Amino acid sequence: MRKFTIVSSSVAPMNRANIDTDMIIPKQFLKSIKRTGFGPNLFDELRYLDEGQPGVDCASRPLNPDFVLNKAPYQTSQILLAGENFGCGSSREHAPWALEDAGFRVIIAPSFADIFFNNSFKNGLLPIVLPAKQVDELFALETNNAGLHLDVDLESQTIKSEQGQSWSFEVDPFRKYCLLNGLDDIGLTLQDADAIKEYENQRQQTAPWLF
Repeated sequence: MRKFTIVSSSVAPMNRANIDTDMIIPKQFLKSIKRTGFGPNLFDELRYLDEGQPGVDCASRPLNPDFVLNKAPYQTSQILLAGENFGCGSSREHAPWALEDAGFRVIIAPSFADIFFNNSFKNGLLPIVLPAKQVDELFALETNNAGLHLDVDLESQTIKSEQGQSWSFEVDPFRKYCLLNGLDDIGLTLQDADAIKEYENQRQQTAPWLF
């Protein structure tokens, strides 16, 4: 998992509530468990004018010109600004996989569905909860400054705009530690690899029949 320090990027605004996981990555793309390759199908039903199917080259599909991620400068945004209850619906881990594969590192919203919120941290995404009033301020600021650029600093837990505004956010200390150090569940376990190996060696001597 990539380490998270400071993300400096334009903000892609999706000012709608209850963006569910089927909208983030539709069900027909859930057959793969490779964790990569889902980026082109992120928000598939909104991004394209035809119906997406697994294995189809998205480069030849007709784009929806009105969808925000098909417009400059949002095509390369790493920060997504959304409405309340982001990531609701089914508990598919493919949703954060698709967002991360498309280049997003930060999602800012007034609230998140619990399972999506937890899955995001485990896959290198930083979901930031801000009060609805502050999220509205960010949407208004982006409307008045298309291509709004923000710096998201996890260490200081701050968001800063080029216009001089600043917002602070809360994050669980353990999750913060994991993101700053690029540690998912497997990475955390491997920190104790030497102790695990020593235990296995001892166990093999005391209970060889298990091996």
